[in-house]
Amino acid sequence: MRTTLTLHDDVAAAVDRLRRSEGIGVSEAVNRLVREGLAKPKTVPSYEHDSHDMGQKLDITNIGDVIGLLDETDLPC
Repeated sequence: MRTTLTLHDDVAAAVDRLRRSEGIGVSEAVNRLVREGLAKPKTVPSYEHDSHDMGQKLDITNIGDVIGLLDETDLPC
């Protein structure tokens, strides 16, 4: 397939480095770099949330009561 690409400067530099070091053409260098990128496993960084038992200070089984309590409390904003 023949196509025209616009490469960002950093990508063009990587293509040029590979091309010069391997003595290959631009198309072969682009194909190798793309294949390397496609072959890399896609990893999703894990997320862990630290939690601590702070003890339950009020009964939250009735959310209406909790909202009412919060409305009555004069909390600083």
